[in-house]
Amino acid sequence: MNERSEPGALAARRRSFRWDLTAIAVRAVRQAWREPAVFGQQLFVPLFFFAVLVGSLEPLAARLGLHDVRAFQLPVAILIAVTGATRAIAVVTDITSGYFDRLVLSPVRRPALLLGLMVADAGVVVLATLCVLALGFALGIRPVTGAAGIVVIVVIASGWALAYGGILYAIAFRTANAAIMAQAFLLFFPFVFLTTVVVPRQFMTTWLASIASINPLTYVLAALRDLITAGWRPRSLAECLIAIVAVGVPAYAMALSALLGRAART
Repeated sequence: MNERSEPGALAARRRSFRWDLTAIAVRAVRQAWREPAVFGQQLFVPLFFFAVLVGSLEPLAARLGLHDVRAFQLPVAILIAVTGATRAIAVVTDITSGYFDRLVLSPVRRPALLLGLMVADAGVVVLATLCVLALGFALGIRPVTGAAGIVVIVVIASGWALAYGGILYAIAFRTANAAIMAQAFLLFFPFVFLTTVVVPRQFMTTWLASIASINPLTYVLAALRDLITAGWRPRSLAECLIAIVAVGVPAYAMALSALLGRAART
């Protein structure tokens, strides 16, 4: 009897991580679905910046014979839309409400807690990226890399958003403080403006170009812009991948460490 039941028990243990992951992801997706106003705000800010930057720079760029400002700024709108699209604030709410304590006392696998949230984040990021790309299409912007390029743009945007999201999860699990989280979300704006948001590096002052050269976001922007205006450039894509990994690996190592530390204190 034991020998017959053991394979079933082993199968249940193997499936348990998938079940944990699915349960956490489904709950996170449902929470995100119930907050359409948050998604609307998430799109408003990048579209506002896009309109202001294009409206300010397009006439000047046309007179100087410079780049297509709309195509140049569209990747900026994409990255602003997806960066910070995480359930980190929801984590703080779960901790302060006591739900997280009950969750970690259950048999749920600890990595599934974080991976489930990432699944929900990915869904929101894909939707936000497609919305911004739809705006680009409405303005006549067509990626020269075609449908395959659009897929890669969505993958890059998702990769960057998830990588940066690890920083916010680390802060959320470490502090469980809503006020600190609100300030943490603002960290991205100085980060994004210390890169090639307005003009290419060759038009920057020396000090700003030096900072942009070590900013990972510079290489993510470059890859997105190449996919839209220049075509397939393997070096650009490789540098983008390195930049995302360089941010994401330590960020999620810190996030998992913070999660495990909080779970151990429960």
